Amino acid sequence: MIELNKNALQYMVGGLLYMPAFQKNIIEKLRNDPIDCLTSIAFCLEDSIRDEALEEAEETLKYILQELTSVENKKNPLRRNLLNGIKLPLIFVRVRSPEHLISVHEKLSDLTNIMTGYIFPKFDLNNAENYAAIIYEINRNRKKTLYTMPILETEMIADNSSRNEALIRIKKVLDIIKDYVLNVRVGVNDLGNLYGLRRDINHTVYDIGIVRDILINILNVFAKEYVVAGSVWNYFDNGKGNLWAEGLKQELILDRINGFIGKSAIHPSQLSYIFDSLKVTQDDIDDANQILNWQSDSHGVAKVSGRMNELKCHFKWAERIKILSEIYGVKNDL
Repeated sequence: MIELNKNALQYMVGGLLYMPAFQKNIIEKLRNDPIDCLTSIAFCLEDSIRDEALEEAEETLKYILQELTSVENKKNPLRRNLLNGIKLPLIFVRVRSPEHLISVHEKLSDLTNIMTGYIFPKFDLNNAENYAAIIYEINRNRKKTLYTMPILETEMIADNSSRNEALIRIKKVLDIIKDYVLNVRVGVNDLGNLYGLRRDINHTVYDIGIVRDILINILNVFAKEYVVAGSVWNYFDNGKGNLWAEGLKQELILDRINGFIGKSAIHPSQLSYIFDSLKVTQDDIDDANQILNWQSDSHGVAKVSGRMNELKCHFKWAERIKILSEIYGVKNDL
């Protein structure tokens, strides 16, 4: 069983299923475990909630967390546990601002023990230091860490004239609270909206040149030290064919090739595809095991299964493959 430390948890987020904080029916669904491949949930208090309904949404969220605490504590041998015996998916709350974070954290109080962390939307230099200071203070006297997942999605990130400097400065802020940063996430819908763009069901986000360049810049700055999660796919099962799934699978392939790990989801029908994309091939895990258990004292390179393994070049890759295989499993297809 994989140890539940930050190094594992950052890969366990997987397909992050977004839902408004009003979503009470999630309680019964999780009691009966009908949602296949659900690894993490984001209860949204931001864009999905009208301003005038925010207080009601916060009270509903409090009720949901209270009920889920009872699910977590209840022993149910019939539950199918996808991730190493965890009874519930990882739970995150998406807040609106640093000030809102303080307010929500106070309202949720002891219920935060069931949570994995908070999501910080529209994260940039206008709020990064405030968010960082608050999450640091929240964790200062806690036994169970509350992590953060900032979302990069604002004009400051998109604008080519400010992007690189902004990303580098944002990373410096996150580095200060690195122990609390579980994933860095991207908000493709917000980025596309700045230019009046939206991908259709036949194209991936990588077909939108402006947005693709932003994503590659984000990976360039963050992916060496952080898990960077892929963007939401806007299409899901509507009973009118499988084109939505083919597009999602293609984007997941490109996500993986470029270095994104996991993906935001807006509908349960998307989760199995995201979960499957995180499985590793048999060839990959065989290579990873060889690299991680290197036998030669003199050679740093070896030919295996028609591929070349280099100890120094592929060690970091092998570590990631090993963790993903322990969480999501191994598939036989390439």
